[in-house]
Amino acid sequence: MGLAKVWKYSGGLLSNLAAVVHHQHFVFSCFQSPSYGASPSPSQSRRPISWTCICGFMLFALGLISLFTGHVASNVEWYSQRIVKRNWFYKMDGSHRASIDIWKSRYSSFYYGCSERGPHFTERGPHFSSAVRERFSNGYLLIATSGGLNQQRTGITDAVVVARILNATLVVPELDHHSFWKDESDFSNIFDVGWFISYLAKDVTIVKRVPEKVMMSMEKPPYTMRVPRKSEPEYYLEQVLPILLRRRVLQLTKFDYRLASDLDEELQKLRCRVNYHALRFTKPIRNLGQKLVFRMRKMEKHFIAVHLRFEPDMLAFSGCYYGGGDKERYELGEIRKRWATLPELSPDEERARGKCPLTPHEIGLMLRALGFNNDTYLYVASGEIYGGEKTLQPLRELFPNFYTKEMLAGEELQPFLPYSSRLAAIDYIVCDESDVFATNNNGNMAKILAGRR
Repeated sequence: MGLAKVWKYSGGLLSNLAAVVHHQHFVFSCFQSPSYGASPSPSQSRRPISWTCICGFMLFALGLISLFTGHVASNVEWYSQRIVKRNWFYKMDGSHRASIDIWKSRYSSFYYGCSERGPHFTERGPHFSSAVRERFSNGYLLIATSGGLNQQRTGITDAVVVARILNATLVVPELDHHSFWKDESDFSNIFDVGWFISYLAKDVTIVKRVPEKVMMSMEKPPYTMRVPRKSEPEYYLEQVLPILLRRRVLQLTKFDYRLASDLDEELQKLRCRVNYHALRFTKPIRNLGQKLVFRMRKMEKHFIAVHLRFEPDMLAFSGCYYGGGDKERYELGEIRKRWATLPELSPDEERARGKCPLTPHEIGLMLRALGFNNDTYLYVASGEIYGGEKTLQPLRELFPNFYTKEMLAGEELQPFLPYSSRLAAIDYIVCDESDVFATNNNGNMAKILAGRR
C-alpha cells in the first residue's frame, strides 16, 4: 500500500490506537492470568469476556491489517473523496443547502485566444512575413472540400495554411455538392467572402477565381491530385510544389484532414485565425442565429445547447447497433454501402471501446446526473433524428423545455430548409452563444466549438 494512503488514514487509525493503548490495562486484564497470591473464586474463573474487550481487540487487529493491505485506508479515502465532492457541490448557508452555480466555470478566466500573428522579425531573423503578392506567387491553388459543413470548414482552414506553405495564391475553396448531404450551397452562400479575403490578406493572397488570362495561357487543364491524409509540410514542398510551379494552376481534391496536426507555432496560429475569425457566416445566417439566441434568453436567462448527432448517416458510419432489430440493421447497412472504404465493424466491440454516439435518452441522463434539473431550457441542434419523435421522447420527458430551430424560427427558416449546411450554420451560432454546450459525439462541430468557446 502506498505511503500516501497510510498517512491519509493515520489520523483516524492513531486515534483509535490511542484509545486502545489508553485502556490497555483493562484490555490485558481481560486475558491475563490471575495475580500471584490471589486465589480466584469459581465465579471469577467462569466470568464471560467483556464485549468491550472483544471490540477493542478487533479494532486493534483491523488497524494492523490495514497497514499491510490498505483496504481500510482505501475505503476511508473513497468515502472522504465522496464527502469532499458533496461539500464542494453544496454551499452551507445556515440551515439551508444552496446548489453551486453550475452555469459558470471558475477556470474559464484562465483560457485566452492565441491566434495573433507573431512579430515579422525576432532575434533570429524573419519570423512570419507578409503574404506574397499574387503576381509573385508560385501559382494558383484550387481546393475541393469534402463532407458536411464543419468537415469542410476544417478543410478550408488547412487550405489557407497549405497556400501559405507553398507561397501560392489561394482561390476561394469549392464546397462539396456530392456527399451524403447533397447541399448545393457555394462558399459565398454560407461564408462572408469579402471578410474572408480581407481578414487573411496579410497571411495569404486569396482571389475569387483564377484570372481569365492565366486560364487562356494554359496548354492543359489544371492538374488534379489528392494528397495523403495528415501530410507534413515537407510533403507539400517536395511533392506538390514542383507540380504547382510546372503547371501554374493545381487542384487538390477531397481536401479534408490533408495536413498534419502538429505544425510550427505560427502556422498553428494561422489555423486559429482562419477557423475562429476569418470564417464568418453571411449576414442572413448570422441574423437568424442571433434571433434564436435572443428568443431562448427571453424565455430563460441560461440554456444548454446540445449538438445531437443521431442522424441515419452518423449511426451508419459509426457501425453501432441501437436495438432496432433487422429493420435497423438493413437500413443502416444500406447507407453504409455508400462509403466503399469503410471497414467491417463489430457493434459490440465499438460500444465496448466507447465509440458509439450517445442516444438522446443517454445524453439526457448525463445532463441530469451533472445537476441540471428538469426545468432547464434545452436547445437541440440536430438534423433528421433516426427514429423520429419516438427516439426523442425520453429526452423531452427529462427536459420538457425542449426547443429546436424549427420550433423557434417558424416561417423565417423556410429559405434555409433546402440547405443542410446553412441549417448547420444556424445551429452553430446558437451552440456558440449558449451557456453550456454538450454533445453526444465528439465530431467536427464539437471540436471546433470547444476551441471557439
